Amino acid sequence: MTVCLPNQGKAVLLLILSTSFLFQWVLVPQGERATPRTWHRNISVLLWYWPFGKPQSLDGDVCWDRFAVRGCRLTDERSRFPEADVVVFHHHELKTRRQRLPRHLARPTGQKWLWMTLESPASNGNLSAYDGAFNWTMTYRRDADVFLPYGELAPKKDGGSGGYVIPKKDAGLLACWVVSNFRPRHKRTQVYQSLRKLIPVEVYGRWPRKPLSAQELLPAISRCRFYLAFENSLFADYITEKLWRNSFLAGTVPVVLGPPRSDYEAAAPPSSFIHVDDFNSTEALAALLRRLASDEKAYASYFEWRRDYDVRLLADWRERLCRVCELYDRLPARKVYHHLDAWNRK
Repeated sequence: MTVCLPNQGKAVLLLILSTSFLFQWVLVPQGERATPRTWHRNISVLLWYWPFGKPQSLDGDVCWDRFAVRGCRLTDERSRFPEADVVVFHHHELKTRRQRLPRHLARPTGQKWLWMTLESPASNGNLSAYDGAFNWTMTYRRDADVFLPYGELAPKKDGGSGGYVIPKKDAGLLACWVVSNFRPRHKRTQVYQSLRKLIPVEVYGRWPRKPLSAQELLPAISRCRFYLAFENSLFADYITEKLWRNSFLAGTVPVVLGPPRSDYEAAAPPSSFIHVDDFNSTEALAALLRRLASDEKAYASYFEWRRDYDVRLLADWRERLCRVCELYDRLPARKVYHHLDAWNRK
């Protein structure tokens, strides 16, 4: 039925609508204005199971209270599957067959399934069984739908006025390495075997039977001038805690082996690390390390970026899930990964 209003009635209705719009626009701070989607409701993110079986509290408004992300409701209650906007599946449990996708459930229209992993393709196995199941990916790769780095640099809150004190180094500890997964075929093993013949390398971890506890790790590494931040597999953007925690947080200069220099420069200042690929031989690399060890000013130049930035580890799974909500309205609405294994390995 169509209702016709006289001109006066139309004017009153227009005034009411205009006033309502202006109220929202003027009285609501610009940073808090929401799209129609998030203005009326939260985005619901269901974590189907906790990574590695280690649950965390989801009480209260976790994303807002802890990470200042508005309009995001996290849950691990599977009964909420029909109302979830996004369902997240961590790959490790799928790979080990401890969990399965809920293919038996009627998937609501518009619900997105997100595949999440921090492991490289070398550890993920064949993913062809999941072709057509997932809409979005969440990994350490920059071309993932949700970028999930191991760490990041954040501008100092004090504007960089605090300065940075390089931890005291032991004269006999030129370089150190923490390794548990030792494989002769790994490129990092070959570089280490060559390098240790040229410079002293202190090795910790399960492989040399010199394990370090979580409390001992950073203090031990901090005494070394250089840390061998060698990744166990070489894939685009695969830069793990070996750079962020073992090197940067410990206060040592990382010697990196992993993806190309350009990938590292996308994450950290070019002068904050030494890349193995920049040298024609391990002899040339060893010569630089020895030279820097005897030149305090040149060595200190690798820490100049610390005046402006702090290191943040992204180790809380809840913070990672909150990022899904931050990006929700910008993610592709109709995307489906029909060849997930091919995407993972490219």
